[in-house]
Amino acid sequence: MNQKLFAPTAETAPNLESLRIDTPPVTLREMALERLRNAIIAGLFNPGQRLVERTLCDQLGVSRSVIREVLRHLETEGLVETAPKQGPIVARIDWHQARQIYDVRIALETTAVADCARNADVATKEKLKTVLEDLDRNSRKNDALTILAATTEFYETIFLSGGHEIAWDIVKRLNSRISRLRVMTLSTTNRTVSGPARMREIFNAILRNDPDAATAACRAHIEEAAQIAESLLAPVDGAKS
Repeated sequence: MNQKLFAPTAETAPNLESLRIDTPPVTLREMALERLRNAIIAGLFNPGQRLVERTLCDQLGVSRSVIREVLRHLETEGLVETAPKQGPIVARIDWHQARQIYDVRIALETTAVADCARNADVATKEKLKTVLEDLDRNSRKNDALTILAATTEFYETIFLSGGHEIAWDIVKRLNSRISRLRVMTLSTTNRTVSGPARMREIFNAILRNDPDAATAACRAHIEEAAQIAESLLAPVDGAKS
């Protein structure tokens, strides 16, 4: 057989390029991880609730080995903990823990927004504008998970455009616990309005390339969220507050 008959030509090259897999397929484990993570963040499972492997297998339609991998991963994210004589449970969160998360957020986010405001170009400002428009639409629908996705994209853009890649890696490690707190505060009166409004203040300061105003708006936004969280968590935490 003449091998030259099957040599790529200018006409066939585009078709051969279509064979390339740019995005690897999502595995069953990754799908189960995302579903259970979102369910815990959204509050479908209560803090302290037992996570029974057999029940989760039935609910998610996956094997026990997949569930075990998922639970181990969620434990590293701070969403699951192992209780004596109970096994895996949904991690509890108290004001002592939440306060530390807000302190970390203030330290990292205020610096990031200031540097973003100094360096933001037209492309960065346009991207932030688009994300905020998505956030406003989702806030009117009161859809917590889509609000979280838009919020995460907003801050990722700020951190990366400000040159804070390492700090963003730290935030991502805390993101599941940050998201739980966000959902909790979003459930309070008018937070789906005041939260995006505060973020728009941050954006307006970046739009003006005003780092001081961006820092102040960011700090006010986080401190307001922390006050709401304290009002919800401190009574449960008792003397620690």
